Amino acid sequence: MRYRALLVAFLAICLSVLTACSEAPSATSSVPLTYDQIRNTGLANKCPQLSEMTRGSIALESGKTYKLVGMCIEPTAYFVKEEPASKRQAAAYVSGKVLTRYTSSLDQVSGDLTLNTDGSLLFSETGGMDFQPITVQLPGGQQEPFLFTVKGLTAQSQPGQSALTTSVDFEGSYKVPSYRTSNFLDPKGRGLATGYDTAVALPGSGDSEEYLKENMKSFDIGQGHMSLRVSKIDGTTGEIGGTFEAEQPSDTDMGTAKPVDIKLQGVFYARLEEA
Repeated sequence: MRYRALLVAFLAICLSVLTACSEAPSATSSVPLTYDQIRNTGLANKCPQLSEMTRGSIALESGKTYKLVGMCIEPTAYFVKEEPASKRQAAAYVSGKVLTRYTSSLDQVSGDLTLNTDGSLLFSETGGMDFQPITVQLPGGQQEPFLFTVKGLTAQSQPGQSALTTSVDFEGSYKVPSYRTSNFLDPKGRGLATGYDTAVALPGSGDSEEYLKENMKSFDIGQGHMSLRVSKIDGTTGEIGGTFEAEQPSDTDMGTAKPVDIKLQGVFYARLEEA
């Protein structure tokens, strides 16, 4: 009986440690975690979270430039648009399982925030760790790689704003670079900037229409659309948080495959500072 009580106490301690490690770090925590406490826990992929009771506002001056810094964008749900089996059905998004471990969030993203004369807010992304290669798997086993990014994001809110409040929603578009770089080589040794221009095993028929699409590599740049919904604001520290939804194309395998539409949903966090 004594050993059973010790075993129950040990399991309770382990459960509390696992629960603490699975939660997102608090934005107001005064005790930072060490590297050993974060390593292999997935906490580095989590965005800081504001309290649910945080409902403040930040006054802004028209024509003055502010900056959003330390922006973290964390996807929590992934969907892939599948073509219907019948023409009578409409294409629908299917929930996918992310295969990329602990490297799906964007972090330290920064940009300019200005209040226009019509009262709308304009956010322009300028840099940061603003891209992550991700792969999701559909229920049938099909895998879709894509480059999650907010490069060049220009998002604008509805007009009539005089402050940054929890009723502000940003919407805008951004560029989606190619999932693979120009130095990537496919299994046949073909690439955009390096490698062969045809498959080595088929030099005589490399220019035929059958192989031309696979031989002609390209660095495609797509376009994505994102909406940011502010739901939490700490007027004292200048911190904001909320949810986001983004739609963008998947990888085209250097121009040789047709992209599919990817939808992402999740949370974001940022700090407002004067420029």
